[in-house]
Amino acid sequence: MPLSTLSRRQLIHTSMAATTAALVPGVARAATASPGTPLRFPRDAGAHPDFQTEWWYATGFVNVAGQAAALGFQITFFRRRVASTQALESALAAKQLLFAHAAVSDVAGKALWSDQRIARWSGRPDGTNAAEPAWASLADTGVVLRDWSLTRTPDGALRAQVRAADFTFDLRFAESQPLLLQGQQGYSRKGPDAAQFSYYYSRPQLQVQGEIRLKGQRHVLDAGSRAWLDHEWSDALLHPEAVGWDWIGINLQDGSALTAFRVRHKDGSALWGGGSFRRGDVAVNFKPGDVAFAPERLWRSPRTQASYPVQWQISTPAGNYTVCAVFDAQELDSRSSTGAVYWEGLCELLDSGGRLVGRGYLEMTGYAAPLKL
Repeated sequence: MPLSTLSRRQLIHTSMAATTAALVPGVARAATASPGTPLRFPRDAGAHPDFQTEWWYATGFVNVAGQAAALGFQITFFRRRVASTQALESALAAKQLLFAHAAVSDVAGKALWSDQRIARWSGRPDGTNAAEPAWASLADTGVVLRDWSLTRTPDGALRAQVRAADFTFDLRFAESQPLLLQGQQGYSRKGPDAAQFSYYYSRPQLQVQGEIRLKGQRHVLDAGSRAWLDHEWSDALLHPEAVGWDWIGINLQDGSALTAFRVRHKDGSALWGGGSFRRGDVAVNFKPGDVAFAPERLWRSPRTQASYPVQWQISTPAGNYTVCAVFDAQELDSRSSTGAVYWEGLCELLDSGGRLVGRGYLEMTGYAAPLKL
């Protein structure tokens, strides 16, 4: 069906109905999922179109050169495999759907600016079909959705480019540390059943250069700005009883990196949990019982009436911390693309003595409605 006659809502319903089925023609499926399956780079930085769900997620807390104000940004590309179209031979078949969300958080103005995109992809990775508005590389980081992109540059850096109605950004990320394999060497359990997992790695403490334009004003980033990149892919991420998750990815001021998450029941209790802490060359992975999230303050969205905990006490084997939203109103409404409403924004990490020790992003899903992947 031509994209012009396929509504965004139909695209969403098609993607949500997709389940694992035939593989993309010409693409070999990854090795059987198990804790012993090694990830290989740069290949595994690219797309995995034979898996049902995948995302690349870049966030940053950035300083502006010559200004006291700080900004935050996030860009997420989602890929969803459409099982019902895999046997079709047409190059126009929507075998994959690509979505993207982007946002800029204005700390001084306490305002969030966001936008979103959606397009179909035939699954051909080379991007040479000029008629396709979206595609992803199978060889390395490279995902394009019209005029939004996250790609590997010839010098080895990553580059994110976004043009939205109220903002644009053109950012380069340089690695300052080795990548971080989450879970058991990249095999990250997300629930009590072995099938509930993702392949998951992070690139914390990325050095950021570039500029963000917000409402026509140009902001050049200071050299001390830092970002975080997550990449996950999965066939069955959530347990049937799960309604959503809470997650943090924090770049600490001493160069350490903290990840913590929990998957929630409807009553708010933890169904599963995990994360990691890396200082220097030593990384510790957390088991489900190692992490506890205790909400301390709620914010109610005036738009959706959803209540989000915007301040948490989080206990981990690496220490006990307070996580505070830099400002409350950082809810994203993506009902015209992925269909979800969630909170995702800048936060600060305080140690047990109340001292600022890190900054990063907090994500909370399933509060406005149960999350459907």
